[in-house]
Amino acid sequence: MSPVIPNVPGRLDGPPVSPGGVAGATAGSVAPDSVATSRTEAEVRWRPSRHARRLVTLAVAGLLLATLTRRPELAGLAAPGLLLLGAGAARPGRRPARPEQVGVLVGLTATRLYEGELAAIDVAVYGVPPDAQSSPTDNNTEYPTPWDAQYDTRWALHPGRGVEPASATAVNGTAARFTFTVPRWGRRQVGRVDLVLHDRWRLTEGRVSFTLPVVDCYPHPAAQRTRVVLSRLPNRLGEHPARVAGEGTEFTGVREYVPGDRQRAINWAATTRLGRLQVNTFAAERSQDVVLLVDATSDVGKPGLSALDLGLRGAAGAARAYLDARDRVGVITYQWGGARWLPPSLGRRQVYKIVDAMLAADAGWSRGAVISRLPRAALPPGALVVAFSPLLDDRFVEALRDMRERGFALIVVDVLNTEPPARYAFADVMARRIWLMEQQAIRFSLRELGVPVVHWDGVTPLDLPLAPYTRRPLVVRR
Repeated sequence: MSPVIPNVPGRLDGPPVSPGGVAGATAGSVAPDSVATSRTEAEVRWRPSRHARRLVTLAVAGLLLATLTRRPELAGLAAPGLLLLGAGAARPGRRPARPEQVGVLVGLTATRLYEGELAAIDVAVYGVPPDAQSSPTDNNTEYPTPWDAQYDTRWALHPGRGVEPASATAVNGTAARFTFTVPRWGRRQVGRVDLVLHDRWRLTEGRVSFTLPVVDCYPHPAAQRTRVVLSRLPNRLGEHPARVAGEGTEFTGVREYVPGDRQRAINWAATTRLGRLQVNTFAAERSQDVVLLVDATSDVGKPGLSALDLGLRGAAGAARAYLDARDRVGVITYQWGGARWLPPSLGRRQVYKIVDAMLAADAGWSRGAVISRLPRAALPPGALVVAFSPLLDDRFVEALRDMRERGFALIVVDVLNTEPPARYAFADVMARRIWLMEQQAIRFSLRELGVPVVHWDGVTPLDLPLAPYTRRPLVVRR
């Protein structure tokens, strides 16, 4: 069962997007469900259309054949083309002036979306007066002039890299809507849209090309409802039952009444049976610090199911699960000896900050930094560290061992779902066996240090591999 996806700032929260690429608004406007709109004015490049070039070719061919063969009747082949060209060029005083500039309105139904989520881009054209300035008009003002119906418009969408169109990519009309999906996470350029203008006789055409905005595609969060809770929790209000008495809601036992206890806590059944006042005791409810560690040093496997894909999806799902329990959650992304971190914090907004930090992991690395040198705010003492890694980089494994020796509570989620190909050559078989034994030795050494290592295939919920550690508090031996 797929997890419930919360509302993302900038995504479509209204009615579902229509998959058709037909005109979805009137001239000079976009659909009302667009959350990000922009207006720009572009110069139109006019030139003879393909239809006009075909007519010229037909006329020249007819005249050339008549000249070469000395047969005047062949000149009749040039008559249709010459007549159409002459009709289009006749009466220039009554022909509408070709616009030198047009205004384009672009609306995006979602600036942030999840993998595979349907989004739409709305485009519309409006007229610009000849005496208008070339600078874009204010978004709060009305559109200058309606679009001139003397010119036919045609839109063509050219999707960018990593963007798949979900509707027709060519639409006629003054306004159009194109739907698209992004199958894999990352910052994606939606692409480019070409606007082609034709006059009534389709003898001239004007072209306008403009680039569409960038969207952020979030990894689809993994499903996780249970949580790993430490046995020793800091003295901070939360929702996890602690081993000390407090003002929580989970019943722990009955004790004898002492002056100062609340009257509503008296257990009258036990009091009647023992003959002395007895009160109920409850466990205190506290929160914990959770740091999600994503290993981005090795991205192996098929695109969409690689180790980095599963690591980001698992971290996004774990962030949602722990933040729902009012825990402070932070993230550390490790790649090629560098580390990028986000300090632990609370709130739903922290989910988007964590995903944004993971999406921006490819830029701004602090070269030479190691996890042991991270500031105290990024890795607070007593925090639970959940690492998502294929355990292929020796430096990352050494960093995990160093963190465990420093007393941190660690759980490693193995996201490696691929192996070297099985071949029949003796050298290949031996190399594959050695690689498998090395991987087993790495996982065994971590377990010997008291670091649980669980495997996750990226399909099942995270609750299944973490079940042995979510049923009871995790005791960490220092």
